[in-house]
Amino acid sequence: MESELKYRIKDREMADALWDDECLLAIADPSTREKLVMKAVYFDTEDHVLSANNMAFRVRLEGESIFATLKWGGHSSNGFHEREEINVPVNGEQCFIDPPTDLFSESEDGKALVQMIGDKPLTNMLETRYLRRRMRVDLNDCLMEIAIDTGSIVTDMGEEPILELEIELFAGDVKELKELGTKLADKYGLIPEDQSKLARGLKLLKGPA
Repeated sequence: MESELKYRIKDREMADALWDDECLLAIADPSTREKLVMKAVYFDTEDHVLSANNMAFRVRLEGESIFATLKWGGHSSNGFHEREEINVPVNGEQCFIDPPTDLFSESEDGKALVQMIGDKPLTNMLETRYLRRRMRVDLNDCLMEIAIDTGSIVTDMGEEPILELEIELFAGDVKELKELGTKLADKYGLIPEDQSKLARGLKLLKGPA
């Protein structure tokens, strides 16, 4: 289960201030502070069978590593997101064009993915391209990752900026996660974000309501 908070950041200056926040630096592991170029491709069938079943399949470049991710179920409220998730390391740029559907076949949900897709070809629905600045923090025996993303969601119907803060809980009490999120939101005027990058991209593809 993935548990995280998402917030929209006002501007790049505010994003820089978050990255250098003294309170975060005081609880951060300095060796984990890094900047990574991220590129993700989100796949679905032409009839959107995955999104119709509340599933997401992406392949993402994280620095020099590539991971395939399957997400499903879950909910979001006031910026707090919980979803089931499987990550699998993959090799080769071909995965960004024609990813194998059996990557997650060791799990029951991965098998369900294969059955849903069947012989339907997967298509590139949208991409995200952004710089991620991240660090791990330890607060009251609660391990979390702070990630500040700046970039774009790219679709055939146009682009939308990415400027957001994510705080993911790795270990510990979700109460500590929410308290840290509230503290940072109050300090920097952050706006809770209930939509994932994929959801925002799909909304962009649908065009004006």
